[in-house]
Amino acid sequence: MRPTGSLHLGHLNGAIHNWLELQQGFESFFFVADWHALTTEYKDPSGIKASTGAMVLDWLAAGLDPDKATIFNQSSVKQHAELHLLFAMIIPVPWLERVPTYKEQQQQFENRDLSTYGFLGYPLLQAADILVYGGDRVPVGEDQLSHVELTREVARRFNRYYGEVFPEPKGLVVKAARVPGTDGRKMSKSYGNSVGLGDSEEDVTARLSRMKTDTRRQRRTDPGVPEECPVYELHEIYSSDEERKEVSEGCRSASIGCLDCKKIMIGHVLEQLRPIRERREKLSVSSGLVDEVLAAGNERARQKAELTMTRVRAVMGLA
Repeated sequence: MRPTGSLHLGHLNGAIHNWLELQQGFESFFFVADWHALTTEYKDPSGIKASTGAMVLDWLAAGLDPDKATIFNQSSVKQHAELHLLFAMIIPVPWLERVPTYKEQQQQFENRDLSTYGFLGYPLLQAADILVYGGDRVPVGEDQLSHVELTREVARRFNRYYGEVFPEPKGLVVKAARVPGTDGRKMSKSYGNSVGLGDSEEDVTARLSRMKTDTRRQRRTDPGVPEECPVYELHEIYSSDEERKEVSEGCRSASIGCLDCKKIMIGHVLEQLRPIRERREKLSVSSGLVDEVLAAGNERARQKAELTMTRVRAVMGLA
């Protein structure tokens, strides 16, 4: 995950909940993607360090366990960069240019100069991130499967030239809820529409109370269409079947107002965030905790990655 700001409900429901399950059954690696952050934040990297500490603290508060998974910092494991460099020697540029998210993100960050190799080559760095650990499963949403497919192609091309070194990883498509922001768009800190994991209950309530609703409901007596309301999307994540039926029927018949509808959902969000916030407050008292977790994880990651790189250097005549 890129350290580009505070974590919010989108991160929690879109990724972290899946990570908590995966750490129970797999040898798992979760890392702070600070090199990846530089692909778009290279002009002003000042926030990366502060965001790193805050993000890892949120991970721990949400339940990631450094005794069950390797939690580390990408830039502290130089083998990622070495393997990326070696892959760059053999991978055709058109392979990178055809990655769907390449042009999509150029449009999203149109106010920044992204005509750099780092931005073009970040999917190749992702391939190195995976293959340097011999990863065979990569948890992704369906929109990220193209990155896993590129990684498979990179592994095949390398193996064809130098022998069977890398497995071809499979995308482990996980259930990732699309969490709408307060303006109805996908929740993102860059849009200013997010609800942070560390926000106070007052702030969470205030932000969600002002959340955009179905535009058909201009007045209390106007009926709406729940399926086209961002608030109802949050009900689908947080509320019970009975509650969803209640607010759906109430919206269609205008028997409940939008604020009444929101109050039910807000109660569930507060209930989800309360233990995370409490654990975060306790963990933050321990000075140096994040540094200790990352130091231990960095060392474990380096040892694992070096086993791969020793073999890679040998087959490429670099030993």
